[in-house]
Amino acid sequence: MAMQEHKPLAAMVVVQCIYAAMALWAKAMFSRGMSPMVFVVYRQAIATLVLVPITLLANRKRLREIVCIGTTGFALVFLASLVGATANQYMYYQGMYLGSSSMATAMTNLIPAITFVLATSVGLESVEIRKPRSMAKVFGTAVCVGGAMVMAFFKGPKLLGVGGGAGLDLYGLLLSSPASRKWVIGALFLVGSSSCWSLWLILQVPICKSYVDPLTLSAWMCFLSVAQMALLSSFAVPDMDAWKINSLFELMGCIFAGAVGSGVTFYLQSWCITVRGPLYSAMFNPLCTVVTTVLATIFLHEQPHIGSLLGAFAVVAGLYIVLWGKAGDVKTRRAAERADDLEKTWSDSQLLDAESTTTEPLLADDNRIEK
Repeated sequence: MAMQEHKPLAAMVVVQCIYAAMALWAKAMFSRGMSPMVFVVYRQAIATLVLVPITLLANRKRLREIVCIGTTGFALVFLASLVGATANQYMYYQGMYLGSSSMATAMTNLIPAITFVLATSVGLESVEIRKPRSMAKVFGTAVCVGGAMVMAFFKGPKLLGVGGGAGLDLYGLLLSSPASRKWVIGALFLVGSSSCWSLWLILQVPICKSYVDPLTLSAWMCFLSVAQMALLSSFAVPDMDAWKINSLFELMGCIFAGAVGSGVTFYLQSWCITVRGPLYSAMFNPLCTVVTTVLATIFLHEQPHIGSLLGAFAVVAGLYIVLWGKAGDVKTRRAAERADDLEKTWSDSQLLDAESTTTEPLLADDNRIEK
């Protein structure tokens, strides 16, 4: 039972570690000249090649159900693919290309706040001011977002060397230089990506509940995303030379992004959302910023700063606060389920008593009468 409780936690930690590794790998490929749009097409195509056979094998006894999902089901899956796979990934990698990998992972920390607002507006999350656990979700979300922004925009002194760092140069951003405009456009792309991701998390709730399972949904989204991105890129990237993979590094990056970055993470997130809800999944996005900072320090030899340490501490603290608040929801749900089970058991026992009463013979046993 304890192992079952920790499975969603372990799954989401693995997902964020994969996203962090993929962010650094993708940024390295973009710096070598690969187009972000071409990268997304290859990523989704490889994910489709991995997920579709697995889905067909896992559901071989009910192939008709996973193929014929109805008009409404297909419309929802198509919208989820357009929002969560096509638009989200294009804007994310385009923003990373124009900005930086650290800014990209930092901007994903807007997802919990946006998801919380959307989930509350549609009734998937409840906020009761008088309950501490309910307010903990609001406060923890704010702490997570604030910590991530500190990591991204405040450096401070270096931890492992001599010399100081500077915060975000707001004055430089207001200048009309090409670099400043590039940074602002990249930031806008990343904000749009976070909004699409939050909407995608919300859409998965009715889809997985009424139409398809998480594995089938992941396969459908990757398949449809390939068609959507191929159509879009045929107009945006007409140069055939841009589609060439020029090195083993780029080939392995596309394979990793498709098989692991899309195939594994899409399934784990869809499964976690069906178990714990969209907000629980979204709250782990700040961990990607922490993991990216650690990996950049180890592999890219970037110097960590005081701001990174303070921001990481705030992210982890906010995450634990929200998890504490979500634990209250789990306890409430379990109490309601136990009450329903007890009521059902009592009703069944009453029914059995009534049946035994009506079937009991009204006359004494013949042997007793003879005696």
